[in-house]
Amino acid sequence: MNKLKIGWASRDISTDNPINIPGQFHMRISQGITDPLTANALVIENGSDIVVFVSIDAVVIRSGLLDEVRVKTAALTNEIPVDKIILNATHTHTGASHYHDSGWLGDIEKMPDSGIKIASSDEYRDFLSTQIAEAIFEAYKNRKEGGISYGYGYAVVGHSRRVIYFDDTSKRIGGVVNGYMVNGHGVMYGNTADDNFSHYEAGTDSFVNVMFTFDSAENLTGAVVNIPCPSQNSEHDVKLSADYWHDIRTAIREKFGDIYILSQCAAGGDISPRVLHYKQAQERRFKLKYGAGNRKDFDERKDIGERVACAFAEIYGWAKNDIQTELPITHVVETVQLSKRFITDEEFEFCSEQLKNLEGRQFVNNTNDPIGMLNHNTALQAERGRFEGILNRYESQKTNPKLPMELHILRIGDISFATNRFELYMDFMHRIQARSPFIQTFVIQLTGVPGNEGGTYLATERGVESKGYSACMYCNLVSPEGGQEMVDESVRILKEIYKG
Repeated sequence: MNKLKIGWASRDISTDNPINIPGQFHMRISQGITDPLTANALVIENGSDIVVFVSIDAVVIRSGLLDEVRVKTAALTNEIPVDKIILNATHTHTGASHYHDSGWLGDIEKMPDSGIKIASSDEYRDFLSTQIAEAIFEAYKNRKEGGISYGYGYAVVGHSRRVIYFDDTSKRIGGVVNGYMVNGHGVMYGNTADDNFSHYEAGTDSFVNVMFTFDSAENLTGAVVNIPCPSQNSEHDVKLSADYWHDIRTAIREKFGDIYILSQCAAGGDISPRVLHYKQAQERRFKLKYGAGNRKDFDERKDIGERVACAFAEIYGWAKNDIQTELPITHVVETVQLSKRFITDEEFEFCSEQLKNLEGRQFVNNTNDPIGMLNHNTALQAERGRFEGILNRYESQKTNPKLPMELHILRIGDISFATNRFELYMDFMHRIQARSPFIQTFVIQLTGVPGNEGGTYLATERGVESKGYSACMYCNLVSPEGGQEMVDESVRILKEIYKG
């Protein structure tokens, strides 16, 4: 009963409609498509257990998307245990919004009409969940006997994006404390040319974890590619794009043909595909390598795609010598309770005062600059919403000190997978991998959970101490202690299924 059956399917989930692009603190309305957004589904089962991997080009999974996918999949077949569906986002900042219209669009109704057409995100979510469910069903129907192999290689993709200074930057003239961040010794994307620059908070993880799939004739059919870095080189663009994952897929397929590629973002909360202190050297590199006059983000993406494709080929060169067709699969799904990041009395008072100030600011009504008008008004509403969120958390934490999270721990032979819903700081991933009994452990961040919530950063102890965006009250629903609870629960299950 351990013979593997494997099925793949893919869908284009792009839209030509002018839709909100989430990932910034103001609305960006899409103006076309640079490259396709995709949903990729992989089903692996052995007669005793199953996993359904799905990856989509989106910034996070929210607004009940996972619930809708599970309901629609169950309507197509009763043979798939829908709780075994793992849905993850690649964290592209140029994906289409599937958020509830009653969020952003509800807020827009309170603002002066900019005259800009905005497509319904509710309608897109219905389209998206249908495409994902149909891809899952197709992959399940397509499953055939085959095998897997796995390995790791090296490709520099991510760099630490948290800059640490000798001094507390909040005490400088104009030090930043607002509705988006509270800077301290740490600053997200800080200036490394500053005389008080000390170091980067995190290191760089250059591991690329890959699981290959093969048909019964040992032909390569696809691969899960797991990289610890969000896909956000083109994060300010107004055209839909899978960002660097498009360039990775293109570069790999140039070498291996039109195989399936399922993208997984490993821990990347404190990591980014941006070079901060070698900017001039990078500019020279790209000018000599690709020619002058190109967009920097496109050069960055192409460079990443080439490096990952080389790593992919190197891993394949030796991993193909160990294709396994009969393996145990164990897929555990549990809800774990994680300690919240509590809002202090001082933070509550600060946010109450700031919200009053923001409520005194007016929306602008300048039809001569509709985009500027939309940017200003949605940014104002977003900042108000962040303060409102803090006040709500202050009240709810008294009776609900824990945040529940659906956790998937999965074994396929000698490798394992561990999921989380967060933009996870790299240290937590290393704690899981270092204690895991399996040969390789793929950590998947930004996986969907039941309900409307999703995303949010999970910062380490040293991150919280240094402050800065991603490690302050607005960004962290769960405390570093809660992060360690997630690590311990993941390791506990990993050890249990390894022994089993």
